[in-house]
Amino acid sequence: MSFEDRELPKTLCLFDVDGTLTPARLFVSPEMKETLRQLRKKCAIGFVGGSDLKKQLEQLGEDVLDNFDFCFSENGLTAYRLGKKLPSNSFIKWLGEEKYNRLAKFILKYLSEIDLPVRRGTFVEFRKGMVNVSPIGRNASTEERNDYEKFDLEHKVREKFVTALKKEFLGLGLTYSIGGQISFDVFPTGWDKTYCLNLVKDEGFDQIHFFGDKTYKGGNDWEIYSDERTIGHSVKCPEDTIKSVKRVFKL
Repeated sequence: MSFEDRELPKTLCLFDVDGTLTPARLFVSPEMKETLRQLRKKCAIGFVGGSDLKKQLEQLGEDVLDNFDFCFSENGLTAYRLGKKLPSNSFIKWLGEEKYNRLAKFILKYLSEIDLPVRRGTFVEFRKGMVNVSPIGRNASTEERNDYEKFDLEHKVREKFVTALKKEFLGLGLTYSIGGQISFDVFPTGWDKTYCLNLVKDEGFDQIHFFGDKTYKGGNDWEIYSDERTIGHSVKCPEDTIKSVKRVFKL
């Protein structure tokens, strides 16, 4: 099925989730949903994020597969096109149990030796396409996340953690990406958000726009934002995304 019913049938708009479509780990607003509904009349739309589909359903709504043409969870390792699931891949198949075990042990030891104001829970989350590491823990409240983000900016906890991992696992073919407020991702090189672009390469799109908030080098939107196959748009928050979309597509 093509997108000939759209005003711009050869254009695709992809969006990061946290900080772009929704506030970090919170819910999509009615205004954003309406903006996306109007945009979908113009062109094909999709989202791409590092979280699994369950978390994205919580943020974007249970009807997300109906509201987007492309849904790329875990950077596209779990993917849907017009509500139908596409073939998937996994981090553990690629890395192997022995190397993953060594990586997990190093991460857990490092986490036990750093000093933080608070700790909550779920410090290491294994996903299909990556490992997500959060020094404070993914169970932190919104207020605790905000406080930790300020602490991390000052003390560079995640930055130092990533530097240590790069040194320890040099040559393993891993990439480390700091995103959101409280965590960073570890994944095979090339399995960043550009992974999803390979899944739409045969769709015939002339333009692929990407909107994201972590578009600086080292942020988890950088690779797809700067990729030659995309037209990158850097935004600061969901409200800024709405303004940018309306400006670019004259909604």
